[in-house]
Amino acid sequence: MDGIFNIYKEKGFTSHDVVAVVRRTIHMKKVGHTGTLDPDAEGVLPVCVGKATKLSDVIMDGRKSYRAMLRLGITTTTEDASGEVLETKPVDFNEEKIREVVASFIGRLEQVPPMYSAVKVNGKKLYELAREGKEIERKSRTIEVYDIRIRQFLPPDRVEMDVDCSKGTYIRTLCADIGKALGCGGHMAALLRTATGAFSLENSIRLSELKELAEQERAEEALLTMEEALKDFPVVKVAKSSTKLLYNGGKIWEKFFEQKPTSLQVGEIVAVYDFENNLVGLYEIKQEEDFFIKPFKMLIKE
Repeated sequence: MDGIFNIYKEKGFTSHDVVAVVRRTIHMKKVGHTGTLDPDAEGVLPVCVGKATKLSDVIMDGRKSYRAMLRLGITTTTEDASGEVLETKPVDFNEEKIREVVASFIGRLEQVPPMYSAVKVNGKKLYELAREGKEIERKSRTIEVYDIRIRQFLPPDRVEMDVDCSKGTYIRTLCADIGKALGCGGHMAALLRTATGAFSLENSIRLSELKELAEQERAEEALLTMEEALKDFPVVKVAKSSTKLLYNGGKIWEKFFEQKPTSLQVGEIVAVYDFENNLVGLYEIKQEEDFFIKPFKMLIKE
């Protein structure tokens, strides 16, 4: 069984809990998730199985979309509703001002990871230090917020918004920073991940549904293929004459491409197929005198 289950993670489960349940349900050891969701958060959590575990980091690198509830006026230790209240301030619920401030967070930003996070500093996770009552200086990270759309204003203190962002973005930190910019503080009251890469809520499945399918020996029906996971990547199809070289991980020159993107860009990652349309792996485009591809992540070997 090789592919990806698009699991809808429910509240109360950690991402590791989800992996453990999937592992037990399908009786396979080679299972891994594609990016942590906090226990209180819900939504899309692709879980890779078999050879597809090689794609975990690729899926993790994809664009993310969230629906978040920002609650203004209350600052917490964890930047979400699970933390202790640090400060409470009155809220001036001016919709025009809120729109203006929220819009200022669209673009490339420097974001400092929260203390309650899995980021490691000197080999220790930040949340472990936070639980010991320690707070240390953290380096900021460059992230990108592609768009923020306010869905609804909910006076006296809540704003529901949809956020499209790069990997590594902490939505609770974004909420806290928006609250800070408004002068009243704030935290993330709820979070739903609506999409990650090619995976969205529409084709997600709950653990209970997967268990039902597994009991009927139909779990594979919920498995999305590696091809589907890579559908947003440019495609290169290699001629039959280069099959042996392709499967041995050799470099393949452009003259052996039967199909290729309109323009080739050095450093771009492409999904590579053999002449029979079998997915071989992800390759990187390189150039000497001519363009060629070299393996980035082979998907045909264990």
